[in-house]
Amino acid sequence: MVTTVEQTLRALLAAGAQDGTLGPGSQLPTERDLVERLAAPRSAVRRALAALERDGLVVRHVGRGTFVTEPPDRPGMAPADTSPAEIMQVRLLIEPQVASLAARVATQADLDRIAHCLARGGQSDDHEGFEAWDGALHRAIAQAAHNGLLLTMFDVMNDARALPVWGSLKSRTSTPERRRCYHAEHTAIVDALRDRDPDGARDRMREHLAGVSDNLLGRH
Repeated sequence: MVTTVEQTLRALLAAGAQDGTLGPGSQLPTERDLVERLAAPRSAVRRALAALERDGLVVRHVGRGTFVTEPPDRPGMAPADTSPAEIMQVRLLIEPQVASLAARVATQADLDRIAHCLARGGQSDDHEGFEAWDGALHRAIAQAAHNGLLLTMFDVMNDARALPVWGSLKSRTSTPERRRCYHAEHTAIVDALRDRDPDGARDRMREHLAGVSDNLLGRH
């Protein structure tokens, strides 16, 4: 759910990108300044900044501030009538191989970003927070493959997760126990990436997505 504060910050970023005042690398106002400018609680500003960071629009450095990143190029869109079954079919085809490639070519910066997403997902105690960091983790793995064409294909597929039918199904099937299980599976994938184990990363990703498909679609 997008909050009013988040919407306002997104609008500020869009306006700044258009007039050149907030291009890539530009520093955002401090949290204190944003609290005053938006007349919003500091907690709301922090949640909004976290959402922007998950989407790759900003990056936050402790002690330095928040900076605008290069927005991802999203040339394609998933069809509006894409079903959850279609999404899972494509994910099972693409993501295990993406993980295998990432295990071979990921840099330490890639692994650090992946680990950050994993940790934040593990700290999320609600469906919305976990789902957001789940998406961020999977995209960080795709970025770590360092293949622009593959990342574009991944983004088209991943955009389908924003469709209402997907969000509704995930929300209905989400439980604390299931989120803990997914986090453990994510951890196994990340461990394989750290170990530079392409086969392990591929197999752990395939096992994870097969379980997600079973949980969502009721296949056993």
